[in-house]
Amino acid sequence: MGLSRTMMPFKLQLLAVLAFAVAMLLIENQIQKLEESRARLERTIARHQLAEVEQRHSEDLGRESPPLAEKDDMVIIYNRVPKTASTSFTNIAYDLCGKNRFHVLHINTTKNNPVMSIQDQVRFVRNVTSWREMKPGFYHGHVAYLDFSKYGVQGKPMYINVVRDPIERLVSYYYFLRFGDNYRPGLRRRKQGDKKTFDECVSSGGSDCAPEKLWLQIPFFCGHHSECWDAGSRWALEQAKYNLVNEYLLVGVTEELEDFIMILEAALPRFFKGATELYRTGKKSHLRKTTEKKPPRKETIAKLQQSDIWKMENEFYEFALEQFQFVRAHAVREKDGELYVLAQSFFYEKIYPKVS
Repeated sequence: MGLSRTMMPFKLQLLAVLAFAVAMLLIENQIQKLEESRARLERTIARHQLAEVEQRHSEDLGRESPPLAEKDDMVIIYNRVPKTASTSFTNIAYDLCGKNRFHVLHINTTKNNPVMSIQDQVRFVRNVTSWREMKPGFYHGHVAYLDFSKYGVQGKPMYINVVRDPIERLVSYYYFLRFGDNYRPGLRRRKQGDKKTFDECVSSGGSDCAPEKLWLQIPFFCGHHSECWDAGSRWALEQAKYNLVNEYLLVGVTEELEDFIMILEAALPRFFKGATELYRTGKKSHLRKTTEKKPPRKETIAKLQQSDIWKMENEFYEFALEQFQFVRAHAVREKDGELYVLAQSFFYEKIYPKVS
């Protein structure tokens, strides 16, 4: 009996502790729910405040400013690398420019020289920044990257580009010079009549398929510095990487062109609204294909891959590919085999002073 009486208070104490712990958990749960409700309420209030601010801003623009089409001064430069599906992509811009109200300008240099003289650099920068009648504008051409900040102008353009596996790009260009493509089949090409295959060219040490011919994507991104065009320059490679990350809005890859177009449409609907559907269903986007192109043998590829120039160009391509895949992973999702663009995932939680 004595032992029984001494155990009873201990059991009561244990039950009291358990009851207190359960009560504390319930209270903490209620506090958490209240915090979540408060946060949701703040977000709702912030969205309403933001909507009121945007509405007032739109009304002010309507009363005091010209229409958006007249005051939009956005400029995009697509300094397209040859044989990277650049014509396919540019045709989309031509098809959209009327509907989306922007101008498309082709930069055609003498003898397709990608390097401009210093005087032409100044003229080009002046044109792009001050030619108001051509804004918003989409400029495209086979020209090397040009750093607008060197010229003391305000409002730098946005650069975009597409790169391709360096050997595949060279093979395509090799056969293009000999057989042309289905874009302008009647045009006589520079090497027309030369029946030598790419494999035969590499085997015999021909100049048109030499490793130096691989050196193109790096200098296009590197720019107008002399060392950019020094085949095999490690400095040029690093400069090209720097420009790709810091000066280009987006760089896609030929092998994933549709994804590149989809992301551009999401990021810049002012220019590219409707581009994805046009690419999927339009005829022009699939028009240009090099004719009589023969895939190179493994031995040919292995021989080219022994050169330091290929190793650098491939390093740059892999760098661009990794960056594009990183951007894509944070921009789109796949569902049932189809890609879709992610909705806006940020908002302004608090806006002060509060709108009265």
